Amino acid sequence: MEEQNANIPHKNWHDKYYKILLIIPAILIIFSFIYMINFYNQHGDFIKKDISLTGGTSVTLYEKLDVLELKQGLQDKLQDVNIREVYDLITQEQKAVIIETTSGADETKSVLEEHLKYELTDENSSFEFTGSSLSEGFYKQLLIAILVAFVLMGIVIFIIFRIFVPSISVIVAAFADILMTLVVVNLLGIEVSTAGIVAFLMLIGYSVDTDILLTSRVLKREGDSLNKKIFDSFKTGMTMTITALLSVLVALFIVKSFSSVLTQIFTILSIGLAFDIFNTWITNVSIIKWYMKNKHG
Repeated sequence: MEEQNANIPHKNWHDKYYKILLIIPAILIIFSFIYMINFYNQHGDFIKKDISLTGGTSVTLYEKLDVLELKQGLQDKLQDVNIREVYDLITQEQKAVIIETTSGADETKSVLEEHLKYELTDENSSFEFTGSSLSEGFYKQLLIAILVAFVLMGIVIFIIFRIFVPSISVIVAAFADILMTLVVVNLLGIEVSTAGIVAFLMLIGYSVDTDILLTSRVLKREGDSLNKKIFDSFKTGMTMTITALLSVLVALFIVKSFSSVLTQIFTILSIGLAFDIFNTWITNVSIIKWYMKNKHG
């Protein structure tokens, strides 16, 4: 069947350069691997972990405090201090201060009371302590959950399409989404919590929906030209992803002043969804188009 050139914007351009476009994701994937290997050699892990994954003490102080002065007073007395402010969503008034440290609960309380010059009680503060062995065990379980989820996703993809190249293309695009997101998270210096690990788990699902849409239409839709099937998939897929991305960005803007857990989840998802656009409509499209053209001569 003849290509429907008039109905497909930039059809000739994409037919000419789609193989060359694969160089871009290839370079990014190679860079990501090199960066992550170097990061692992420096830190002994693939992420920077917060106290929910390393163990430590989290203290919430229910009063207005000068965060800069507080950090200067604590950084030489407690280990790995991280301080965040909690604001009222409407008034943007500071409501509390959260202090996280890998130091023990008793040591943290003693240092804080010495710095603040008053006793910390259940009325003006709250303490949470997580042991390192418990946190490490939970971290390993979360990593296993991500690995199992990714493997099961790959199995389902192979069951759906039953063709090696298109199935691998979907899996590679999903893997690239997660890998590139992980690199950006580390570049931003984000200390990943248990919520962040869950966000990466969610990203597996977000990463394959448009890839499955694209591959299904290209392989199974009859009658239309290859470019028309790709372009129709692009319109539907971009609508899906941009809608999800805008929703996540709005949610991120709303929660960033009062919930660090939700802020991290939405930050990771927004980065992942942006990479999903890139890897679906450059990486996956180029591979599946190359496959179909070779298949049909």
